[in-house]
Amino acid sequence: MPQSGGGLDERLAAAFAHAARAAPDAPALLVGMDTPQVDAALLAEPLSPARRPGVDAWYGPAADGGFWALGLARPSGPLARRLLLGLPMSTPETGQALLDRLLAEDLTVHRLPVVTDVDTVRDARRVAAEAPGSRFAACLQAIEAAPEVAG
Repeated sequence: MPQSGGGLDERLAAAFAHAARAAPDAPALLVGMDTPQVDAALLAEPLSPARRPGVDAWYGPAADGGFWALGLARPSGPLARRLLLGLPMSTPETGQALLDRLLAEDLTVHRLPVVTDVDTVRDARRVAAEAPGSRFAACLQAIEAAPEVAG
């Protein structure tokens, strides 16, 4: 589905609202596109059907204070708007502010591992080192080996 307009908070809330309309009985998980080291293995166990009972939300904190994942067991437009609209984005307090909102809604939150998201070249190098066999690492290596970059 195409992204809606507005700020990141509005677009994320709209994505959850769309998920709720498209599959009303299914959980929804949004994962940041700047976390190329996240793979199915990292998510398989915490999101498995055996681990879902009693969990209302999944929260993936980022190392820089943001968040890389947000999941809702029963997404709805109103809940997503309460959680996300007006949330300060791209600050060192963003993740904690989201977690505070999740807890204020009295949701049972399963915390996913802390992950580094890629905002800087230093972050890119760290993530490539964490996932050395990944396509991301290979692309970064090729970019850094290019004469116009190296010089």
